[in-house]
Amino acid sequence: MTDSQIAKEVKLEHITHIAEKFGVSPEVIEMYGKYKAKLPLQAIDREKAAQSNLILVSAISPTPAGEGKTTMSIGLSEGLNRLGKKTTVVLREPSLGPVFGIKGGATGGGYSQVLPMEDINLHFTGDFSAIEKAHNLLAALIDNNIQSKTNSLRIDARTVSWKRVLDVNDRALRHVIVGLGGTTSGVPRETGFDITAASEIMAILCLAENLRDLKERLGNIFVGYTYDKEPIYARDLKAQGAMTALLKDAIKPNLVQTIEGNPAIIHGGPFANIAQGTNSVIATLMGMSYSDYTVTEAGFGFDLGAEKFFDIKCQSAGLTPKAVVLTATIRALKYHGGADLKSLTEPNVEALIKGLPNLEKHIENISKFNMTPVVSINKFLTDTDEEIAAVKEFVISKGVRVAVSEVWAKGGEGAIDLAQKVIEIIESNTSDFKPLYTWKSNVTDKIETIAKEIYGAEHVDYTSRAKAHLRRISNLGLDGLPVCIAKTQKSLSDNPKLLGRPKDFIITVREIEIAAGAGFLIPITGDIMRMPGLPAHPASEGMDINEDGEITGLF
Repeated sequence: MTDSQIAKEVKLEHITHIAEKFGVSPEVIEMYGKYKAKLPLQAIDREKAAQSNLILVSAISPTPAGEGKTTMSIGLSEGLNRLGKKTTVVLREPSLGPVFGIKGGATGGGYSQVLPMEDINLHFTGDFSAIEKAHNLLAALIDNNIQSKTNSLRIDARTVSWKRVLDVNDRALRHVIVGLGGTTSGVPRETGFDITAASEIMAILCLAENLRDLKERLGNIFVGYTYDKEPIYARDLKAQGAMTALLKDAIKPNLVQTIEGNPAIIHGGPFANIAQGTNSVIATLMGMSYSDYTVTEAGFGFDLGAEKFFDIKCQSAGLTPKAVVLTATIRALKYHGGADLKSLTEPNVEALIKGLPNLEKHIENISKFNMTPVVSINKFLTDTDEEIAAVKEFVISKGVRVAVSEVWAKGGEGAIDLAQKVIEIIESNTSDFKPLYTWKSNVTDKIETIAKEIYGAEHVDYTSRAKAHLRRISNLGLDGLPVCIAKTQKSLSDNPKLLGRPKDFIITVREIEIAAGAGFLIPITGDIMRMPGLPAHPASEGMDINEDGEITGLF
């Protein structure tokens, strides 16, 4: 059965019942139909949140198809609930780019899904649209000010770094010229479009703790320079008030349900190879306010989403995670051992063993944060007993717990062993979280710490452009911000072709973007695209809707 067929078998509970189960009065939620609602910010209780056990689900370096972190997160939350631990899973919202592109939706799969799947994967409650509008409002205000003769800040258009955004994979929009059409249509200049998930507004929304914090962060967005080389921020354009107004509902986290009728919170959606790759601080705190255990996930491999979760999100919000689940798949390990992508469903113990060093490196990286992991093998039907035994033997030899999870096929029942091992870690209190670096370190030290300790690089090179950006950062007094490195998800290095556990490689920082509103710097390595393109045969080709409004082909 497909994910969609499984989802249609489920009789959804009214969202008011889910709210009651979560612990919030149905009278205070804002309903979006029968099965979706927004939770009020006032429902967050910091004291209660401090008592909740936060669990991060991450993964080894993935194959292009992804390895099922979201499915694992949902399945684990179901398993913990089955063991009597009140648990909420907190996830990111899907971007329409991947939904219609190659990866598909982001609501889990099989019997470990969040529902209603179609709504969540499409427009949901309009958060992405609001972020897009707020972002593009600032873009319009910038170009209007450049055009204006009476209210001009004398912005040097050549220094403006703020682009526009659209939530679709459209490579033709990466580089555009605006302002054509004569003097009444603006000042011609080169700019472009990013995908909405890569917007700094998305990153800001996911790190803000309330409306006041959101407005202040929006005002701190760095725009460019005047002709006198003075920095311009969004607050200089008096943009933050209107932008915050556009985001007044988007800042509230969304309540839905799992396939087994447990509460789930979905909010925000920054990509992990470009931004911080985790759901909002507000959503995480909301889940922790009403749950004994809170399960969340970070995008792509541990080297990307998880590192940023620990060093940026946890430090920013004062969160202390208690356990890490490292998702691994037999197919990904074979891929990192040299097996062809098309042959990953065929038995190949030799390639599997060659790929184990990738798993080993991610286990080592978890220990650098003083965290205790459990490796969860996300079992697929094509996995052989011999292959599973080889992975289990390897993980146990490293002194790490391991569980075989069948969350796609069995839901919470398939995660009982994993849930028990997570409980063991938390109750034994073996994790003592500490970040990899302090924000007070200088920028190059922070970059090199991540590159050498987490990626395994020998050295970091900086282009002349990146060195100029380092000087700019210092002149603006932003040295104390954390770094959110943009890097390929396909490799521990910045070269997507270096699979497994590469060694003796050099990381090259091409440039460093300033996300002063979000509160971090973005060193860009390799060939990172902020506006992805569609494949030759995008997933949208298989989607349809009938006269009754029933959607097919969405996964």
